[in-house]
Amino acid sequence: MKRTSAFPLTLPPRESGASAAQWLSSALRTEILEGRLRPGARLPASRDLARQYGLSRGTIVSAFDPLKAEGYVEGSVGAGTFVNQTLPDELLQVSRKATATRPAQRAQRRRLSAFARRVEFFPGFPPTAGRAFRTAQPALDLFPTSLWAQLAARRVRRATERMLLACESVGYRPLREAVADYLASSRGVRCSPDQVVIITGLQEALDLASRVFLDPGDRVGLENPGYVGAARVFEAHGARIAGLRVDDEGMEVPPARLRHVRLVYVTPGHQFPLGVSMTLRRRLALLEWARATGAMIIEDDYDSEYRYSGRPLPALQGLDRSGQVLFTGSFSKVMFPSLRLGYVVVPPDLMESFSAVKSVATRHAPLLDQAILCDFIGEGHFGRHIRRMREVYAERLSVLLDAGREELGGLLEISPIEAGLQTVGWLSDGIEERTASRAAAERGVEVTPLSRYVRGHKMREGLHLGFAAVDEREIRRGVRELAGVLKGLSR
Repeated sequence: MKRTSAFPLTLPPRESGASAAQWLSSALRTEILEGRLRPGARLPASRDLARQYGLSRGTIVSAFDPLKAEGYVEGSVGAGTFVNQTLPDELLQVSRKATATRPAQRAQRRRLSAFARRVEFFPGFPPTAGRAFRTAQPALDLFPTSLWAQLAARRVRRATERMLLACESVGYRPLREAVADYLASSRGVRCSPDQVVIITGLQEALDLASRVFLDPGDRVGLENPGYVGAARVFEAHGARIAGLRVDDEGMEVPPARLRHVRLVYVTPGHQFPLGVSMTLRRRLALLEWARATGAMIIEDDYDSEYRYSGRPLPALQGLDRSGQVLFTGSFSKVMFPSLRLGYVVVPPDLMESFSAVKSVATRHAPLLDQAILCDFIGEGHFGRHIRRMREVYAERLSVLLDAGREELGGLLEISPIEAGLQTVGWLSDGIEERTASRAAAERGVEVTPLSRYVRGHKMREGLHLGFAAVDEREIRRGVRELAGVLKGLSR
């Protein structure tokens, strides 16, 4: 396809002794050969080039003529001039020879900060259709995109000058009010809108907390096994990670010998990746430990909206009476991942610090997106979407458990979780999880070895299985394929 563009064209300075037409023709030829003007790109109109470089239109036309004759560009009066879609092979060879004859310049060694040397890339999910058993992804095909588009169009049509400017670093006030109401009623969180900070997601919440509380060398407690993305953030800030064991009651309270812990990251509603919920006894013990030591707790409530059985447990933050908990969540798992919006509930005495750090880091989350989300919540669409998806996900979990009992008996024991978008399957003795994961991938099935989330000690071999983004037919196919893989490995 031909690509239109109204951008001005920046060319190298004109050398002395060259005519304007020769200079322009040579410069355009070089831009094409070196790939800065790609095939199909539209060149600026002759009158625009003439105005930009102070030349006559006749000079511009004279410069274009040899390029057309040589096959670099094509076009006609009224249609515009475009870089030829298929450049002759001899032109490309000229480009390669010209590049090869340039003398190599030795680059000086770059000096990176200590942060840049510590930080590791944290990959996201590939932008491809969901298949069995992709984890941490909602059913994107069931999101009401038409409704969202209507709300977005209405907001844009009614956008005021104020809406096009900016907002407070802590976020759009009406959205903060809507989030505070939602968390108070559905999650038992004790907060006012003045404690809510709108962020771009969990990673930013972790980064803000690290900037506020951590210095290089400080210690952070992390569930083990646990969320790798949290460890990446803390380690990038120079923290030392202390793994805290997870059992049937959730994360264990840090032992007395573990001193000078500044932060603890925990997923009490639905532990990642094992799926257990932290018991009330363990929650109260963790809060008492934090009060006694002065450590802060980051409570990640990443997918607790989706609970399928059992009595709802109040948020850890709702039980806190000493201001030791930062409660954070994201709309990515509830709605769609590219909506980079979330929230963190901060104790009142820390709001000034969080606001200041956010103002120099990311300024604020996109305002129009915040306003659209505010309408989505305020008009009741958010609550209806959660209720609908809870039914869908409960059905998909049931299909996975039933198919697993039929096909995977003696090979993989799938945990019947109470909440969340994924579960764990425990492998029978003799089957190695990484081998199983690679073999499943060859048959179009995504399963993640649990060892990817483990620090240090070896745990039982198992696989992480997502079900929310996968329809019933794909779940059954995935189970059959996985059963074939595991049967082969067990032999």
